[in-house]
Amino acid sequence: MDRIAVLGAGSWGTAFAKVLADSGTDVVLWARRPEVADAIAGSRANPDYLPGVSLPANLTATSDAEKALDGARAVVLAVPSQTLRENLTAWRPWLPPGATLVSLAKGVELGTLKRMSEVIREVAGVPEDQVAVVTGPNLAKEIAAEQPTATVIACTDHDRAVQLQLACTNSYFRPYTNVDVIGCELGGACKNVIALACGMAAGLGFGDNTMASIITRGLAETARLGAALGADPLTFAGLAGLGDLVATCASPLSRNRTFGERLGRGESLAQAQRAAHGQVAEGVKSCSSIRELAARKGVDMPITDGVHRVCHDGLDPRVLTAALLGREPKAERQ
Repeated sequence: MDRIAVLGAGSWGTAFAKVLADSGTDVVLWARRPEVADAIAGSRANPDYLPGVSLPANLTATSDAEKALDGARAVVLAVPSQTLRENLTAWRPWLPPGATLVSLAKGVELGTLKRMSEVIREVAGVPEDQVAVVTGPNLAKEIAAEQPTATVIACTDHDRAVQLQLACTNSYFRPYTNVDVIGCELGGACKNVIALACGMAAGLGFGDNTMASIITRGLAETARLGAALGADPLTFAGLAGLGDLVATCASPLSRNRTFGERLGRGESLAQAQRAAHGQVAEGVKSCSSIRELAARKGVDMPITDGVHRVCHDGLDPRVLTAALLGREPKAERQ
C-alpha cells in the first residue's frame, strides 16, 4: 500500500502510524487538535501521548481530515469506539473509493450493540470484505518503544488482510491474518471489561490466583458470547483472545486495568475518571453494551454484569467479589 491515512493521534493511533512508517509505508496522521499535528510536524514526536518517542520522516501529520484522506489506499480509524460513528459520518465524503477501512477501536457501540466493523460498514456504506480489524496485545507504549509483539489483522477478504499485513510487518511488529472478524472484535472488546475486573481485584489486594481465575473465567464468558454470535472458538485461544486478555489484565500500562484498580481501592467512577486525565478506559462503557448484547443472546456473563454494576450502579467491588464466589456451583465448561 503506497499511502495510508491514520485518523486519530492518540497513543495507539500514533504508535500504529509509526509501525506503518517503520515498515516502509508513507503515512499521514490526522490529529483532532492542530497543536498536536504541529508538534508532530515540528519535533517528530507526539509529546501529549507518546513523549520521548521519535517518529519517522515518512510519517506526516495534519489536522485537516480531507487532506489526510486524499489518495489514501487504506484508512485506519483510531478513535474511541463510542465516538467512531460520529467521526466517520463527518469523514465519509472524503473516503477514497475502494480503500480498505481499518478499525483499531475495541468496543461494542452503546444503543445499537454493533461491533466496530458493523458501524463502519453501516456509516461508510461499504461491504464487509472492505473492512479490516487490528487487534491483539496492543499496548501502545511498548510497541512505540519497538518491543517485539505480535498482532492480528482480521478481514473476511484474506487477500486484503495480507496486503495490510505486508504494510505493517517490520523487525518488531509481527502481524498474523485471520478471517474471523466477529471473534477478533469480541476478544478485543470483552478483554477491556475483564481487565477492569482484574484491576478491581488488585485494588482490593488480591494476588495471582485471583487474577488467573478472573482471566480464565473471563475468557470463558467471552467465548460463550462468541459462540452465540458465530465466532470461531479457536480465535479465543489466539492473539485476539487470550493474548490481548493477558496483556490488558496484567499490565500497568493498560488503562482499563489501572482504572479498575482505582475503583477497587474505593474511588468513585468520577474520581477514577479525573485521575485518568482524559484517557479513555473503553471497558467502562463497553461493559454496558456487552452486557446487553449477552442478555439479548441469552448468554451468561457474570463478570461483565458485575463490572457494569460497579461502574454504573454503585456496587462495592467487595460485594461483587462475594457475589461471584457465592454463585451456584457448576461444571467448568458450562
